[in-house]
Amino acid sequence: MEHDLVVFVPGFLGTRLYRDGQDVWARCSERLIDSAATALTEAALPPGLGDAMPDAPHRLDAGGLLQVPDSVPGLLSCLGYPDLRAALGDPPDAQFVPFGYDWRLSHRLVARQLKERVARELDRWRAEADARHPDRPDDPRVILVCHGTGGLAGRHYLECEGGRDTARALITLGTPQQGLVQAARVLAGKAVPGGAGPDGDMAARLNEALRAWALNLPAVAELLPNFRAVRVEGGARERTITQRPVPGVPSEAVQRMRAFQEEFRLACDRNGRSGTLPYEVHCLGSVDFPTPEALVLPAGPGGEGLADDLLGPGDGTVPRRSALADWTGTDPMLWTGVRHADPAGAPALRDTMLAVRRGRTPDGSLAGPDGIVLHFPRDPVAAGRPFVIELLGHDLPQRDLRTFMWRSGRVREKQPVVFEQYEPDRYRAELAAAPGRWVVEAEVDRPKGRDRRDVTVVAV
Repeated sequence: MEHDLVVFVPGFLGTRLYRDGQDVWARCSERLIDSAATALTEAALPPGLGDAMPDAPHRLDAGGLLQVPDSVPGLLSCLGYPDLRAALGDPPDAQFVPFGYDWRLSHRLVARQLKERVARELDRWRAEADARHPDRPDDPRVILVCHGTGGLAGRHYLECEGGRDTARALITLGTPQQGLVQAARVLAGKAVPGGAGPDGDMAARLNEALRAWALNLPAVAELLPNFRAVRVEGGARERTITQRPVPGVPSEAVQRMRAFQEEFRLACDRNGRSGTLPYEVHCLGSVDFPTPEALVLPAGPGGEGLADDLLGPGDGTVPRRSALADWTGTDPMLWTGVRHADPAGAPALRDTMLAVRRGRTPDGSLAGPDGIVLHFPRDPVAAGRPFVIELLGHDLPQRDLRTFMWRSGRVREKQPVVFEQYEPDRYRAELAAAPGRWVVEAEVDRPKGRDRRDVTVVAV
């Protein structure tokens, strides 16, 4: 309700990470674009950390929310949260808590940190609420809004750390409830597709650096898929990662994921004996964008590597089958045209927040595709080499199509992008760019629609 405290939990990459006042992750990210083999050393964690905090020199301080696009190639990307306050209905400063945290760490540990922060902030806000909301119907509670993997920490806090006693509502935006295929690819050393020649060398360097870094990150292990996400090339049967191990993915990582998911499930079962959930759950998801939903392993004992993933409906990162929050015992899904990396850029979040804060239930008017989709067949791409972007949508030229490209953080330097139609409702543009992170945006009217995607261009 309008007198409740609003707490925002960002996802993987969504918090800037500092040491001695220096943005360590930003420095590592830039080195990764330059294909440096040691790019991620400064942001590494020691092996066997589990649910503990790292000691120096591995400990990093959580700063503010991400404001510009960033990504881990082959795993996740985030366009940042520059418009977050507006998307959350413009809550007053005293009533809004952005929860920054070290997204490399265990979601269990982050859930405990969230518990401590919420307790402090809720006590503070309740002391102020009398003056601001004298006619409130009850004491303030918490509206927890979580983007992406932040929803895993948020739900763990609610069901495993006693947070359900203080929550009014949980709103998730593209949370991978059952994990991601991409996490298995990173741990297998196959996050970035490789080829022959210089592009293959680039992919090999990136994959080696990403795997060495991700192997010791508890958060990545806990993101391994817990659904039937493995298929053998030429076959139709899908298995779980425990039934059909993926070469290169350590069994310890798989066990960690299973233990994390099982602990949450047991807590939900235990808490469910007392009745229905004491808080509302609203999960924004999408089925409008091609999304990896199954790993494809080579057939036969001599096969090596991984084939291209099977694509299915999702938000571009989280497939539909992982987005479903079946642990609630209800159907909390709100299907929208929101891409995973860009939740604050869609009106659906604001509509949901306003409905919850006014004591109403969000309805089906939030659902429905934007009707325009950008698709990059491959990310990252090599600097100076042409790459293709596809655009899908009905009758786009007659809907005042506008397309632009700009370097991350330089939105005032937008460059127009020209797409050519090659099939009905399908368009293609061939681009080349210097190393860095770039954003491509397409907008149309009648009805309005927009899609934005980021692409990482790395040095060869």
